[in-house]
Amino acid sequence: MHNWVPVPKTLPIKNTPFLISSGSYLHLRTKNQIFSMAKLKPWQKFYFPFLLLPLLFLLGFTQAQQGYVNNQQLDCENPSKDNNITRGYSCNGERRSCQSYIIFRSEPPYYNTAVSIAYLLGAQATQISSINNLSADITAITPKSMVVVPVNCSCFSGSSGSYYQHNASYSIKFPSETYFSISNDTYQGLTTCQAMKAQNPIDYRELKVGDELVVPIRCACPTLRQIQAGAKYLLSYIVAWGDSYSSIAKTFGADEKSILDANELSEDDIIFPFTPLLVPLSNEPTNIELPQTSPPPAPATQIPTVPVGESKSSKKWVFIGVGIGVGSLLLLGLAGFLFCFYRRQRQTHEARPIASPPPKPPSNLKPFPDSANYTGNSWSVSISSQGVRYAIESLTPYKYEDLKAATGNFSESNRIKGSVFRGSFQGDDAAVKVMKGDVSSEINLLKKINHTNIIRLSGFCVHEGNTYLVYEYADKGSVSDWLHSNKLQTSYTLSWKQRVQIAYDIADALNYLHNYINPPHIHKNLKTSNILLDVNFRAKVANFGLARTIEHNNEGGMQLTRHVVGTQGYMAPEYIENGVITPKLDVFALGVIILELLSGKKAANGEKNEGEELLSASIKGVLEGDNVREKLKDFIDPSLRPEYPLDLAFSMAQLAKICVAHDINARPSMSEVLVTLSKILSSSLDWDPSDEFQRSTSLSSAR
Repeated sequence: MHNWVPVPKTLPIKNTPFLISSGSYLHLRTKNQIFSMAKLKPWQKFYFPFLLLPLLFLLGFTQAQQGYVNNQQLDCENPSKDNNITRGYSCNGERRSCQSYIIFRSEPPYYNTAVSIAYLLGAQATQISSINNLSADITAITPKSMVVVPVNCSCFSGSSGSYYQHNASYSIKFPSETYFSISNDTYQGLTTCQAMKAQNPIDYRELKVGDELVVPIRCACPTLRQIQAGAKYLLSYIVAWGDSYSSIAKTFGADEKSILDANELSEDDIIFPFTPLLVPLSNEPTNIELPQTSPPPAPATQIPTVPVGESKSSKKWVFIGVGIGVGSLLLLGLAGFLFCFYRRQRQTHEARPIASPPPKPPSNLKPFPDSANYTGNSWSVSISSQGVRYAIESLTPYKYEDLKAATGNFSESNRIKGSVFRGSFQGDDAAVKVMKGDVSSEINLLKKINHTNIIRLSGFCVHEGNTYLVYEYADKGSVSDWLHSNKLQTSYTLSWKQRVQIAYDIADALNYLHNYINPPHIHKNLKTSNILLDVNFRAKVANFGLARTIEHNNEGGMQLTRHVVGTQGYMAPEYIENGVITPKLDVFALGVIILELLSGKKAANGEKNEGEELLSASIKGVLEGDNVREKLKDFIDPSLRPEYPLDLAFSMAQLAKICVAHDINARPSMSEVLVTLSKILSSSLDWDPSDEFQRSTSLSSAR
């Protein structure tokens, strides 16, 4: 009786076992080790390989495939006992990173365009449009249609193990959302609650609106055995009602046996709805043409008929597992509902809301016609819209005669800019803005905001079709005036510390808008002319006429519009090209403002002969390639002279670069921008300009 003994790894180790004959010895090469049998006689060498064939087949089978989750993703409280298959697919492929594909079913009204699906899955909209033969990135896709989504699949190593996955990000928008609902509903089963719990530090009982989560989408790279069989890609497909192995294979032009092997299944195994299967493909998948409506599932008492001549595997319909799947879902759904109900009840009684909803109109207040006069003890005002009328309760109503007196009859000498005038009310300065049309949305937003870096609205007046809004006065004008205007007749320039403080103030205000008012808002019109400075040069964000609500029912805060309005140089590419509105729109604009603060240049410079040059595009050339230090010095506003820390300027420029990234998913969130600016501001406040002078002097003397 001979024993297998390990030998040194003198031969390359691969993923499949193989027999090697070396002299009178027989070697068995496996994934992790080479075993050698003692010296064999010639006749033993002849028949022994045939005896090992069953062993070799089993070893190759287990090493070349991925296990099927088998509905274990429903048990969110307990991790899978089957090698943690619910955490992800094992990294047993030939490559640690590869091109992979996933199937997502169109879900109107939120996820039915290439742009919206790409935003949810962290993919590229243009690739989705191309592979699915869509005419445009915002073309509406037929409901429930299968959309092929190309993704980069990589081996991720964490505390819970190593798994193939494609990472997407998701921001919680509903108080009732859980890891279970996000993985099985929002992402349609492309991830599991066990994987999300393992890769996010937030306890499932502490999830709240605004939390940013990593979503590990299931994918895999082909193993050596699959590659040898002709597979170039693996596609992640979520089983639907009525699916069978043969129907899935027919849909994607795959071999039925390869699907069974890829998922460690036999033709007798049951597959369940909403569970993922890997489909090996020899070619890149393309647009899938299927009937728009699926046949209804058969009643529980009816046995599906199968045409004569079909293989045995086509009989394994999903209906076999319907009873178990539906029962588990009902129990888990009931438990989740009760948990979320009591949790929301407790939050309602214990937690104080961040911002109050707009006040309701008094019950005795009747509608007024346009230009009707309301006479009270101390004021007279004309009402032009119900939205403005409701604001009476929380804002100071002004008489039109008082506004005329405060602004010198809106004289030219009191004009600040455009339709904004300086007014004096009992010795206190204010800014009076004359507006036409319905401005109730801006009033309703500003009247409930209390943030030091957002301009404060104190009162209003409606007169002869015009609305007059009274704001706090910003003594130092706008950031645009200080950076780009010659009207400030002074040699004073904004210092380095003031510029960093301004950037921080803007980020602080926007972070408040995005995450701390209810409902959250996007400013949508951020630019240096809308950033005002008080007497201490602290920034205040103004002009909320284009602000948009981030609706709770819009996953990820994404909205689409065909009415693209904004200022050239500040508008993000996805907004210009496809009308996509997300909080990352403000992130892009803030990146441009940071570049303006660094360089003193305008967001869009039309002085070049070849046309308009965007500041957001120029920073890439500054921070890439050779001589970055010298290029950055040339980029910095010359009015700063050497009185700035070059290393912190580099950090600011890097932050601005990622804020203006073309890919929306590459940009940070506003809260992340605020954290980075906080560190830069802290270091800047500790920085002494004399340190930089001494440093440059020592470098000069060293030469």
